[in-house]
Amino acid sequence: MKKTLILVLLAFFAGKGFSQHIDLTEAQIICFEKKDRRVLKALDVLQEETEKRSNIRLSVAQSWPRKSHPAIAVGLEKHIEKFPEEYRQVITELPSIQKEGYKIAVVKESQTVLVIGKDNRGLLYGIGKLLRKMEVRPGQILVPDDLNIASSPAYPIRGHQLGYRPKTNSYDAWSPAQYESYIRDLAIFGANAIEIMPPRTDDDFTSVHMKLPAIEMIAEQSKICDAYGMDVWMWYPNLGPNYTHPDSIKKELDERLEVFKTVPRLDALFVPGGDPGEVEPDVLFTWLEQVADALHQYHPKAKIWVSPQVFKPTQEWFDVFYRHVNQRYDWFGGVVFGPWIKTPIAEIRKIIHPDIPIRRYPDITHSLSCQYPIPEWDLAYAITLGRECINPRPSDQKIIHNAFDNLAEGSISYSEGTNDDLNKIVWSDQDWDPQTPVIETLRDYARYFIGPDFTEDVAQGMMALERNIQGPLLINDEVMKTLYQWQDMEKKAPDEVLSNFRFQMGLIRAYYDAYIYRRLVYETALEQKALETLSQATKKGADNVIPEAKAVLLQAKKSVMPELRQRCFSLADSLFRSIGAQLTVEKHHAMKGRGNFIDNIDVPLNNAPWLLFRLSAIEKLPDENQRLQEVIQIVQRNNPGPGSFYDNFGSPKSMARIKKGISWEKDPGGLESPRVSFGIGLRKEEWVHEVTAAGFEGQVSPIAWMNQATTLYSQPLEIIYDHLDPHSSYTIRISYTGRFRSRIKMVADDFPVHDYIQTGIQPIYEFKVPKEAIADGKVIFKWTCGEGERGSQVSEIWLLKQ
Repeated sequence: MKKTLILVLLAFFAGKGFSQHIDLTEAQIICFEKKDRRVLKALDVLQEETEKRSNIRLSVAQSWPRKSHPAIAVGLEKHIEKFPEEYRQVITELPSIQKEGYKIAVVKESQTVLVIGKDNRGLLYGIGKLLRKMEVRPGQILVPDDLNIASSPAYPIRGHQLGYRPKTNSYDAWSPAQYESYIRDLAIFGANAIEIMPPRTDDDFTSVHMKLPAIEMIAEQSKICDAYGMDVWMWYPNLGPNYTHPDSIKKELDERLEVFKTVPRLDALFVPGGDPGEVEPDVLFTWLEQVADALHQYHPKAKIWVSPQVFKPTQEWFDVFYRHVNQRYDWFGGVVFGPWIKTPIAEIRKIIHPDIPIRRYPDITHSLSCQYPIPEWDLAYAITLGRECINPRPSDQKIIHNAFDNLAEGSISYSEGTNDDLNKIVWSDQDWDPQTPVIETLRDYARYFIGPDFTEDVAQGMMALERNIQGPLLINDEVMKTLYQWQDMEKKAPDEVLSNFRFQMGLIRAYYDAYIYRRLVYETALEQKALETLSQATKKGADNVIPEAKAVLLQAKKSVMPELRQRCFSLADSLFRSIGAQLTVEKHHAMKGRGNFIDNIDVPLNNAPWLLFRLSAIEKLPDENQRLQEVIQIVQRNNPGPGSFYDNFGSPKSMARIKKGISWEKDPGGLESPRVSFGIGLRKEEWVHEVTAAGFEGQVSPIAWMNQATTLYSQPLEIIYDHLDPHSSYTIRISYTGRFRSRIKMVADDFPVHDYIQTGIQPIYEFKVPKEAIADGKVIFKWTCGEGERGSQVSEIWLLKQ
């Protein structure tokens, strides 16, 4: 009695009033199911997860306790007759539920919680919802007394890809037990499917981290999913050399038969049309019919889903692909919409037969060069956090989900590790109910995974991390506030929270973001000081100002706030120990470019490498006057001269010149509107050597070449200039840099400027602007690329008045 009173008082002083919760610390679990193995698995989840957090093992009984004893009664809707009349009435008064749905009701008078599933999956999700809403501390289990819910999923497909291969930034280091724990976590937030991968993909067969051979691990993943009643999908690309030759076909089919035989459960196969393994549609669908025959030997009900995912598509390719899709073969499951699909999902929905389902394959794991890049991302983050950093984007993910959710049957996300952990939870919650506020998901996430005493702090902390990456970093005064908030949590957190990988992932980003912010402020000032020094060349001489400017730039080698940097490295080590997160190549054996953002923590954030390279080259020139002119050119690089214009399309002011398409909220993938992309474009190995010798590593081109205004595929890129002098002539100088190597052409108000040019060969071109285009004082420059190209990209423009 004394113990119970103390616990109630503790709850009260933690901000929990007597009327807000019922105490289930001494509750029994009541369940009448004896044979349904998935109902029993759901019971295990309830017992094990409450015990893990409270150190209390709730017992299970098959009879009702005395009225004064608290209880959690669980069961299937079809067996509700075993419940007392008063409980049946409470349940039936709640709205009806559909497949996989659940009802939860709290009966305060008897201190009883009722959890009823429409089916055994529904019971698991009901228990998951209960666990998410519980406040569980050592020695205490509380449940909100107003927890009365009837809920059914909005979409039937709700899952995530967990590929066991080296390319992932953590999964390849996991044991079967870790996979089960993570799959359970996803199920608790409503996931009903996991997508695995075959041993052979566009990746190495093994890594130093792997605990088991891939063929054995995928069997374990399949068993785990089946135990929870979850669907098993498999992403299986076509990597064979030939899908028409009998010998090649036999080899490919033999491999698949072995894989299909190995996994005990397989509900669906997802075969991408390309990226990797691009195959012509006629060949693809003929081949897939043979794959279906092999698949059905071991999994007779499994279907094959296909995506029109190709890097250089032609209209003919799509026409043939969709013609096959509309044949609705017996083995065909549906169309998958994912990265690098040219056709917008709304258009696909119109092209294919209404009965053919679409499954989304959203890229929630990458931050740039991807399906849904971070909008308005600062270049300093893009080149340090990179493509596959820890990337909580809760608000963005809800917007991306809800932009197209009504056009598909749900989603299984494209994931390459734990870096997108929070995004997975948001997508599962949105696939269950797109009306769910993001903050509610974040509170559930924090309460369940980290602890009830951190619910609001961590939820708001995750929102703050997303605000860190929105807009220009140099003027984002939120970044340091975010760090201070996370440091306050860090100071009060007990050891079990400090060692919690989910808390550590948020914490490392808070430290990293702040460190990059402080470096950007410092290095921006250094570059400005160096340029001011060089601007004195006409007075002091090039030979005098060049060494002084180089010395200023090299001051960036001195670390700013080294304690922030060191904390990032220690947290990276902790994450490697706990979940195998590979955040560096050398120490943690990450695959380069796959989540190793800690390796980028000291990448230069200004033009220092390029300036040092140029200044070293200038020093070698034999003539002082020539050296002086070259220095002046550096200082004046971005000055187009009187009456002229200069734009760098990583700058918000320059981006304002771009003709907008539909809003980001309606087109987050940029299939019908422009976006900013990041990519250096051109490199020369001898430049790297020169810069390394000067004390830096990294990019050796102007930093302006590292971001581009971009449109995808045949979507035009249009940039507007007005207030021009209609009586003058203009020349346009353009930097064509970036990730794409497209053939693009350019017009000015439909007057030709240049025909198709293969970009990626040289960075800068210069052309006369047709006088007819500026006759009205305004011009729209438009770029389009050839059929089958990936898109148009422009880094810089100088519009020079002659």
